[in-house]
Amino acid sequence: MSLLHLATVEDLERVVPLVAAFHAEMGYDTDTAHHEGAVLPLLEGSPHGAIWLVGPRRAPVGYVVISFGWSVEYGGLDGVVDEIFVRPPVRGRGMGFEALNGIAKALGSSGVRALHLEVARDDARAQRFYTRARFHPRDHTMFMSRVL
Repeated sequence: MSLLHLATVEDLERVVPLVAAFHAEMGYDTDTAHHEGAVLPLLEGSPHGAIWLVGPRRAPVGYVVISFGWSVEYGGLDGVVDEIFVRPPVRGRGMGFEALNGIAKALGSSGVRALHLEVARDDARAQRFYTRARFHPRDHTMFMSRVL
């Protein structure tokens, strides 16, 4: 069984509760209409990003959203890890790490040149997680990149 599944419109009912849980944990003031409006274009195949489910497709435990852009510095298409979430009861089992590595490998072989992400300056645990996944701080910022 694969850990990652590219989400489609049929996964809307599985993605939205995960997004709601992440936004609640982060303290974002969003609602179901916001969640659906934000993820539906990606589930419908927008070229601006994609969503992967983490865990069993029928009962995912998390998700990763990648938004795509273009970088002259990195020489082409790049991506931003917009959101990554794994339900608290199953954190620490390596699923987030494996998801990031699997997505990075797939995107790298598809021509994406780099992945970037943001991390809170005071979140040492998240910084260790992203560093272990080969993201590195850039220039006095906490915007972190992984060259693919």
